[in-house]
Amino acid sequence: MKKRCSFIFLLFCCCCSWVQAQELNTRVQVMAPTVPNINKKNLEVLQNTIREFLNNNKWSNEPYAPAERIECNFVITVTAWDGSSAYKAEAQIQSSRPVYNTAYNSTLLNISDKDFDFNYNEGQSLDFSDQNFISNLSSLLSFYAYTIIGLDKDSFSKLGGTHFYNKAQNILNVAQVSGNKGWKAFDGLRNRYWLNENLQNKSFEELRQFIYDYHFNGLDRMQEDQSKSAKKIISLLTTLKQMDKQKLGSIFPNMYLATKADELVNVISTLPDPQDKLKAYNLLSEVDPANLNKYEALRASR
Repeated sequence: MKKRCSFIFLLFCCCCSWVQAQELNTRVQVMAPTVPNINKKNLEVLQNTIREFLNNNKWSNEPYAPAERIECNFVITVTAWDGSSAYKAEAQIQSSRPVYNTAYNSTLLNISDKDFDFNYNEGQSLDFSDQNFISNLSSLLSFYAYTIIGLDKDSFSKLGGTHFYNKAQNILNVAQVSGNKGWKAFDGLRNRYWLNENLQNKSFEELRQFIYDYHFNGLDRMQEDQSKSAKKIISLLTTLKQMDKQKLGSIFPNMYLATKADELVNVISTLPDPQDKLKAYNLLSEVDPANLNKYEALRASR
Protein backbone atom coordinates (compact mmCIF):
# COMPACT_ATOMS: atom_id res chain seq x y z
CA MET A 1 0.00 0.00 0.00
CA LYS A 2 2.83 2.38 0.86
CA LYS A 3 4.50 1.61 -2.46
CA ARG A 4 1.27 2.33 -4.33
CA CYS A 5 0.83 5.64 -2.47
CA SER A 6 4.42 6.59 -3.24
CA PHE A 7 3.86 5.83 -6.92
CA ILE A 8 0.68 7.92 -7.01
CA PHE A 9 2.48 10.81 -5.28
CA LEU A 10 5.35 10.59 -7.78
CA LEU A 11 2.89 10.56 -10.68
CA PHE A 12 1.11 13.59 -9.21
CA CYS A 13 4.42 15.46 -8.93
CA CYS A 14 5.26 14.63 -12.54
CA CYS A 15 1.86 15.88 -13.69
CA CYS A 16 2.31 19.10 -11.72
CA SER A 17 5.74 19.52 -13.30
CA TRP A 18 4.20 19.10 -16.77
CA VAL A 19 1.47 21.65 -16.09
CA GLN A 20 3.92 24.21 -14.74
CA ALA A 21 6.59 23.76 -17.44
CA GLN A 22 8.00 27.10 -18.54
CA GLU A 23 7.40 28.50 -22.00
CA LEU A 24 10.95 29.21 -23.20
CA ASN A 25 13.93 27.04 -23.96
CA THR A 26 16.60 29.69 -24.41
CA ARG A 27 20.24 29.47 -25.34
CA VAL A 28 22.24 32.52 -24.28
CA GLN A 29 25.68 33.70 -25.33
CA VAL A 30 27.30 36.81 -23.85
CA MET A 31 30.57 37.93 -25.41
CA ALA A 32 32.79 40.99 -25.62
CA PRO A 33 35.30 40.41 -28.44
CA THR A 34 36.38 44.05 -28.74
CA VAL A 35 36.35 45.14 -25.08
CA PRO A 36 39.79 44.92 -23.46
CA ASN A 37 40.32 43.83 -19.83
CA ILE A 38 36.68 42.90 -19.30
CA ASN A 39 35.89 40.53 -16.46
CA LYS A 40 35.35 37.22 -18.32
CA LYS A 41 34.10 35.45 -15.21
CA ASN A 42 31.44 38.11 -14.75
CA LEU A 43 30.29 37.53 -18.35
CA GLU A 44 29.91 33.81 -17.69
CA VAL A 45 27.89 34.48 -14.53
CA LEU A 46 25.78 37.03 -16.43
CA GLN A 47 25.18 34.54 -19.23
CA ASN A 48 23.92 31.90 -16.80
CA THR A 49 21.78 34.45 -14.94
CA ILE A 50 20.08 35.58 -18.14
CA ARG A 51 19.44 32.01 -19.26
CA GLU A 52 17.92 31.09 -15.90
CA PHE A 53 15.79 34.25 -15.86
CA LEU A 54 14.30 33.51 -19.28
CA ASN A 55 13.90 29.76 -18.81
CA ASN A 56 12.78 29.56 -15.18
CA ASN A 57 10.21 32.34 -15.05
CA LYS A 58 6.61 31.40 -15.86
CA TRP A 59 5.42 33.95 -18.43
CA SER A 60 1.80 32.79 -18.67
CA ASN A 61 -0.82 30.76 -16.84
CA GLU A 62 -1.02 28.24 -19.66
CA PRO A 63 0.25 24.65 -19.43
CA TYR A 64 3.32 23.81 -21.53
CA ALA A 65 4.78 20.35 -21.98
CA PRO A 66 8.60 20.24 -22.12
CA ALA A 67 8.44 19.45 -25.85
CA GLU A 68 6.27 22.54 -26.42
CA ARG A 69 8.78 25.03 -25.06
CA ILE A 70 9.71 27.72 -27.56
CA GLU A 71 13.23 27.51 -28.94
CA CYS A 72 15.05 30.84 -28.83
CA ASN A 73 18.55 32.33 -28.88
CA PHE A 74 19.95 35.49 -27.30
CA VAL A 75 23.41 36.51 -28.50
CA ILE A 76 24.49 39.57 -26.52
CA THR A 77 27.63 41.39 -27.66
CA VAL A 78 29.07 43.84 -25.15
CA THR A 79 30.59 46.82 -26.97
CA ALA A 80 31.71 48.90 -23.98
CA TRP A 81 32.21 48.51 -20.22
CA ASP A 82 32.86 51.21 -17.63
CA GLY A 83 35.03 48.94 -15.48
CA SER A 84 32.26 48.53 -12.94
CA SER A 85 28.62 47.61 -13.62
CA ALA A 86 27.58 49.56 -16.74
CA TYR A 87 27.53 47.73 -20.07
CA LYS A 88 26.73 48.93 -23.55
CA ALA A 89 25.64 46.06 -25.74
CA GLU A 90 23.80 44.85 -28.82
CA ALA A 91 21.62 41.75 -28.93
CA GLN A 92 20.59 39.38 -31.70
CA ILE A 93 17.38 37.65 -30.70
CA GLN A 94 15.86 34.70 -32.54
CA SER A 95 12.95 32.35 -31.95
CA SER A 96 11.41 29.52 -33.94
CA ARG A 97 8.57 27.03 -33.93
CA PRO A 98 8.54 23.43 -35.15
CA VAL A 99 6.88 22.48 -38.42
CA TYR A 100 4.40 19.66 -37.88
CA ASN A 101 5.66 16.13 -38.53
CA THR A 102 9.17 17.29 -39.49
CA ALA A 103 12.50 17.95 -37.80
CA TYR A 104 12.51 21.49 -39.24
CA ASN A 105 12.11 24.64 -37.15
CA SER A 106 10.77 27.76 -38.85
CA THR A 107 12.13 31.10 -37.64
CA LEU A 108 9.54 33.54 -36.29
CA LEU A 109 11.72 36.29 -34.86
CA ASN A 110 15.17 37.43 -35.92
CA ILE A 111 15.89 40.92 -34.70
CA SER A 112 18.91 43.00 -33.79
CA ASP A 113 18.58 45.38 -30.82
CA LYS A 114 21.35 48.00 -30.97
CA ASP A 115 20.36 49.58 -27.62
CA PHE A 116 20.67 46.59 -25.30
CA ASP A 117 22.42 48.57 -22.52
CA PHE A 118 22.22 47.56 -18.86
CA ASN A 119 23.85 47.56 -15.43
CA TYR A 120 24.92 44.33 -13.75
CA ASN A 121 27.08 43.38 -10.78
CA GLU A 122 28.58 39.91 -10.51
CA GLY A 123 26.27 37.61 -8.59
CA GLN A 124 23.33 40.00 -8.81
CA SER A 125 19.97 38.25 -9.13
CA LEU A 126 17.45 39.32 -11.74
CA ASP A 127 13.97 39.98 -10.42
CA PHE A 128 10.84 40.17 -12.52
CA SER A 129 7.90 42.54 -12.27
CA ASP A 130 5.47 43.65 -14.96
CA GLN A 131 4.18 46.44 -12.73
CA ASN A 132 7.39 48.18 -11.62
CA PHE A 133 10.73 49.03 -13.20
CA ILE A 134 13.47 47.03 -11.46
CA SER A 135 16.33 47.12 -13.96
CA ASN A 136 16.80 47.68 -17.66
CA LEU A 137 18.16 44.17 -18.12
CA SER A 138 15.11 42.47 -16.59
CA SER A 139 12.83 44.78 -18.62
CA LEU A 140 14.66 43.97 -21.87
CA LEU A 141 14.47 40.24 -21.26
CA SER A 142 10.83 40.34 -20.17
CA PHE A 143 9.83 42.44 -23.17
CA TYR A 144 11.35 39.96 -25.60
CA ALA A 145 10.01 36.95 -23.68
CA TYR A 146 6.46 38.22 -24.13
CA THR A 147 7.10 39.19 -27.77
CA ILE A 148 8.51 35.73 -28.55
CA ILE A 149 5.51 34.00 -26.97
CA GLY A 150 3.14 36.37 -28.81
CA LEU A 151 4.63 35.54 -32.21
CA ASP A 152 4.51 31.84 -31.38
CA LYS A 153 0.83 32.17 -30.46
CA ASP A 154 0.14 34.09 -33.68
CA SER A 155 1.55 31.15 -35.67
CA PHE A 156 -0.87 28.66 -34.05
CA SER A 157 -4.08 30.73 -33.92
CA LYS A 158 -5.36 33.86 -35.65
CA LEU A 159 -4.19 36.93 -33.74
CA GLY A 160 -3.44 34.60 -30.83
CA GLY A 161 -0.52 36.67 -29.54
CA THR A 162 -2.47 39.83 -28.66
CA HIS A 163 -2.48 39.18 -24.91
CA PHE A 164 1.29 38.82 -24.86
CA TYR A 165 1.88 41.92 -26.97
CA ASN A 166 -0.20 43.77 -24.37
CA LYS A 167 2.06 42.33 -21.68
CA ALA A 168 5.12 43.50 -23.61
CA GLN A 169 3.56 46.95 -23.96
CA ASN A 170 3.12 47.13 -20.20
CA ILE A 171 6.83 46.35 -19.73
CA LEU A 172 7.62 49.03 -22.31
CA ASN A 173 5.48 51.67 -20.61
CA VAL A 174 7.01 50.99 -17.19
CA ALA A 175 10.57 50.98 -18.59
CA GLN A 176 10.17 54.41 -20.20
CA VAL A 177 10.85 56.05 -16.83
CA SER A 178 14.39 54.63 -16.87
CA GLY A 179 15.70 56.95 -19.57
CA ASN A 180 17.31 54.03 -21.43
CA LYS A 181 17.14 54.09 -25.23
CA GLY A 182 14.78 51.98 -27.29
CA TRP A 183 11.65 52.33 -25.18
CA LYS A 184 10.27 55.55 -26.69
CA ALA A 185 8.98 56.55 -30.12
CA PHE A 186 11.58 59.27 -30.64
CA ASP A 187 14.50 56.93 -29.86
CA GLY A 188 14.45 55.74 -33.49
CA LEU A 189 12.25 54.12 -36.13
CA ARG A 190 13.37 50.51 -35.52
CA ASN A 191 13.32 49.99 -31.81
CA ARG A 192 11.27 48.14 -29.20
CA TYR A 193 8.61 50.86 -29.09
CA TRP A 194 7.84 50.59 -32.80
CA LEU A 195 8.04 46.80 -32.85
CA ASN A 196 5.37 46.62 -30.16
CA GLU A 197 3.33 49.37 -31.80
CA ASN A 198 3.37 47.54 -35.13
CA LEU A 199 2.41 44.21 -33.59
CA GLN A 200 -0.72 45.83 -32.12
CA ASN A 201 -1.52 48.17 -35.00
CA LYS A 202 -4.59 47.16 -37.02
CA SER A 203 -2.74 48.17 -40.18
CA PHE A 204 -0.66 45.01 -39.77
CA GLU A 205 -3.43 42.54 -38.90
CA GLU A 206 -3.17 41.08 -42.42
CA LEU A 207 0.47 40.24 -41.73
CA ARG A 208 -0.36 38.66 -38.37
CA GLN A 209 -3.09 36.57 -39.99
CA PHE A 210 -0.62 35.61 -42.73
CA ILE A 211 1.74 34.33 -40.01
CA TYR A 212 -0.99 31.96 -38.83
CA ASP A 213 -2.09 30.79 -42.28
CA TYR A 214 1.47 30.47 -43.57
CA HIS A 215 2.56 28.23 -40.70
CA PHE A 216 -0.61 26.39 -39.69
CA ASN A 217 -2.23 25.97 -43.12
CA GLY A 218 0.94 26.06 -45.20
CA LEU A 219 4.15 24.72 -43.66
CA ASP A 220 2.36 22.36 -41.25
CA ARG A 221 0.64 20.69 -44.23
CA MET A 222 3.78 20.21 -46.32
CA GLN A 223 4.17 16.56 -45.35
CA GLU A 224 0.60 15.83 -46.49
CA ASP A 225 0.92 17.43 -49.93
CA GLN A 226 3.99 19.51 -50.68
CA SER A 227 2.75 20.96 -53.96
CA LYS A 228 -0.67 21.86 -52.60
CA SER A 229 0.84 23.55 -49.55
CA ALA A 230 3.32 25.55 -51.63
CA LYS A 231 0.48 26.78 -53.87
CA LYS A 232 -1.53 27.65 -50.76
CA ILE A 233 1.36 29.81 -49.56
CA ILE A 234 1.44 31.63 -52.92
CA SER A 235 -2.29 32.38 -52.61
CA LEU A 236 -1.72 33.68 -49.08
CA LEU A 237 0.80 36.19 -50.39
CA THR A 238 -2.03 38.02 -52.13
CA THR A 239 -3.47 38.97 -48.73
CA LEU A 240 -0.32 40.95 -47.96
CA LYS A 241 -1.07 43.21 -50.92
CA GLN A 242 -3.87 44.68 -48.81
CA MET A 243 -1.36 46.25 -46.43
CA ASP A 244 -0.71 49.95 -46.72
CA LYS A 245 2.27 50.19 -49.08
CA GLN A 246 3.54 53.17 -47.12
CA LYS A 247 3.97 50.91 -44.09
CA LEU A 248 5.97 48.12 -45.74
CA GLY A 249 9.20 49.69 -44.51
CA SER A 250 8.05 49.60 -40.88
CA ILE A 251 9.96 47.40 -38.44
CA PHE A 252 7.47 44.53 -38.15
CA PRO A 253 6.92 43.70 -41.86
CA ASN A 254 10.54 44.51 -42.64
CA MET A 255 11.83 42.22 -39.90
CA TYR A 256 9.39 39.39 -40.53
CA LEU A 257 9.66 39.25 -44.32
CA ALA A 258 13.45 39.43 -44.15
CA THR A 259 13.34 36.47 -41.76
CA LYS A 260 11.14 34.48 -44.16
CA ALA A 261 12.68 35.38 -47.54
CA ASP A 262 15.03 32.39 -47.90
CA GLU A 263 12.41 29.98 -46.55
CA LEU A 264 9.79 31.24 -49.01
CA VAL A 265 12.19 30.75 -51.89
CA ASN A 266 13.03 27.22 -50.76
CA VAL A 267 9.37 26.22 -50.39
CA ILE A 268 8.14 27.75 -53.64
CA SER A 269 11.13 26.40 -55.59
CA THR A 270 9.74 22.87 -55.05
CA LEU A 271 6.88 23.61 -57.47
CA PRO A 272 7.43 22.19 -60.95
CA ASP A 273 5.33 24.78 -62.81
CA PRO A 274 7.39 27.85 -63.83
CA GLN A 275 4.22 29.96 -63.89
CA ASP A 276 3.68 29.32 -60.18
CA LYS A 277 7.20 30.52 -59.45
CA LEU A 278 6.71 33.61 -61.61
CA LYS A 279 3.44 34.43 -59.82
CA ALA A 280 5.20 34.11 -56.46
CA TYR A 281 8.09 36.27 -57.67
CA ASN A 282 5.74 39.03 -58.82
CA LEU A 283 3.84 39.00 -55.53
CA LEU A 284 6.96 38.96 -53.37
CA SER A 285 8.66 41.71 -55.36
CA GLU A 286 5.61 43.86 -54.67
CA VAL A 287 5.13 43.16 -50.95
CA ASP A 288 8.81 42.80 -50.04
CA PRO A 289 11.00 44.77 -52.48
CA ALA A 290 13.78 45.00 -49.87
CA ASN A 291 14.61 41.32 -50.46
CA LEU A 292 14.15 41.30 -54.23
CA ASN A 293 17.66 39.93 -54.77
CA LYS A 294 16.69 36.73 -52.92
CA TYR A 295 13.45 36.30 -54.88
CA GLU A 296 15.37 36.54 -58.18
CA ALA A 297 16.14 32.84 -57.64
CA LEU A 298 12.46 32.07 -58.33
CA ARG A 299 12.55 33.83 -61.68
CA ALA A 300 15.90 32.30 -62.59
CA SER A 301 14.70 28.74 -61.85
CA ARG A 302 11.79 28.84 -64.33
